[in-house]
Amino acid sequence: MENTFDSDLIHAIFKLVWSRRALEREKNEGTMNLDCEVFGLRLSFRLVQVKAGTSKKNRPTTANANALKLSCELLRVFVTEAVQRAATIAEAEGTSKIEATHLERILPQLLLDF
Repeated sequence: MENTFDSDLIHAIFKLVWSRRALEREKNEGTMNLDCEVFGLRLSFRLVQVKAGTSKKNRPTTANANALKLSCELLRVFVTEAVQRAATIAEAEGTSKIEATHLERILPQLLLDF
């Protein structure tokens, strides 16, 4: 098997994203501000949501080993394809070095292909 990304690294990245999204969700779900106008009077309400027990949203997100291996492989294939496509563009321009502009040019189609 070819070199691939370290599954521990990918798992750490996933956990970081999951924890940030959980914090954002908690901030957004905790309170809700409502503003309305009735008979020319501006009224503001602040609703506080009460959480009961551990719902599915409050449980920590996990990934099993097979999902991590598959994610690593998908990321490896994605990066490999991006480098190959960018190298083709660089070669067509007569340079041997891939630059950010080459990646910018191939990225839209690459994202559509994946």
